[in-house]
Amino acid sequence: MGKVKNIQLYKSGEPTVVTIGTFDGVHIGHQKIINRLIKTAQKDHLKSVILTFFPHPRMVLQKDSHIKLINTIDERRQILEALGIDHLLVKKFTAAFSRLSAQDFVKQVLVDKLNAKKVIIGYDHRFGRNRNANIADLKTFAEWYDFEVEEISAQDVNDVAVSSTKIRKALLEGDIAKANAYLGYHFMLTGTVIEGKGLGKQLEYPTANIQIKEDYKLIPKHGSYVVNTIINKKVVYGMMNIGMNPTVNGENESIEVHFFDFDKNIYNKKIQINLLSRIRDEYKFDSVESLKLQLKKDKETALSYIQSFKNQIEF
Repeated sequence: MGKVKNIQLYKSGEPTVVTIGTFDGVHIGHQKIINRLIKTAQKDHLKSVILTFFPHPRMVLQKDSHIKLINTIDERRQILEALGIDHLLVKKFTAAFSRLSAQDFVKQVLVDKLNAKKVIIGYDHRFGRNRNANIADLKTFAEWYDFEVEEISAQDVNDVAVSSTKIRKALLEGDIAKANAYLGYHFMLTGTVIEGKGLGKQLEYPTANIQIKEDYKLIPKHGSYVVNTIINKKVVYGMMNIGMNPTVNGENESIEVHFFDFDKNIYNKKIQINLLSRIRDEYKFDSVESLKLQLKKDKETALSYIQSFKNQIEF
């Protein structure tokens, strides 16, 4: 796949089939559309292109928008690469770009830049200045500029919209099982391991503190989770707490992972934490000793889940 971050760097010139969208989550609804894109590209001997935007348009056009995204832009790129498309092109979304007329967008971006021979798009897709153009307009432009438009049905589009909404809601409610089912993969948190206050070590459960630089990244409901990651090409399992550490009067939200059977120094290392299952909500315990007893139970719960998870993989 062509790892092109900025559409301005794209100079292929090869005929393409294009789909357009933010694709936050790259969930099962998105994957259905992307699979159609890939199959069309193979059938018609075209290069498959996904045109996505960053920042999210709402971040630019609605200054008070507090939208949180399922994926960071790097996570989105990683997932899309794995699906097998030829090119992922990221267009920087700006106020100036939002004012580009629909015809100029089609001519300058789809035709001149991407050499699109087919565009796969939702029946309710709107684009151009003030989003005033629709799929009927796109089909008119297609006749002018000699490309085809393949319309995604209302059912498929609704699957995409509903899944995104449900995923965000599920994550905020701590229903990681439902979120993962809609994603088609494990929800991830990607960040850098930083030094913490050493509270985990005092509790006999040393943790890696994860710092996520992207403030737009959606963080799931506070609580404990079963997780895994890959460190030095090996899968490492553990349990993670997201929250305020109320038992020890914590003041800031933290993301801390206690890895099982792993004790190497990974400070300043960037890692991806995959959330497999939820253990419990975050509680304020009467004492540190009560917290330690609960952590022991949490570890037993996590290890039991991990064994079951490994058995499913092997099967």
